[in-house]
Amino acid sequence: MPLSLQSALLSKLRSIVMLLLLPVSSIAHEMTPTYPVFKTSFMEGISITTLNIFNKRKDVSYYEIGVFTKEWESVSFVSQYTVIPMEYLDTISFDVYVSNLSLDSVEYICSVSQIQVGATVSSKICSRVK
Repeated sequence: MPLSLQSALLSKLRSIVMLLLLPVSSIAHEMTPTYPVFKTSFMEGISITTLNIFNKRKDVSYYEIGVFTKEWESVSFVSQYTVIPMEYLDTISFDVYVSNLSLDSVEYICSVSQIQVGATVSSKICSRVK
């Protein structure tokens, strides 16, 4: 194999390795806690947990919230937001209320970035309920 071809292949390989080593969090958002716990709310028959989202993405202005079972079926919930408007580097705290009747089936609380026009990467973050 000619030296110039080896050099070109080595250069491509280095580029691919560098892309793989980039931290994924630099292109995603954060949602904490990772393992939220529901507690009794002030309303009878309703439980509550509080989460925080940090927007690390300049191209995203909205995050949609969802609550799901282990089989990824949607669970009814109430929150002050179902779609959270956010600026770049903002942090938002929000409560999720779930009926005690469906609380045992709740497995995940997820946030999905809603991309502005022209962006190609989206992100989904899920916290697993304890």
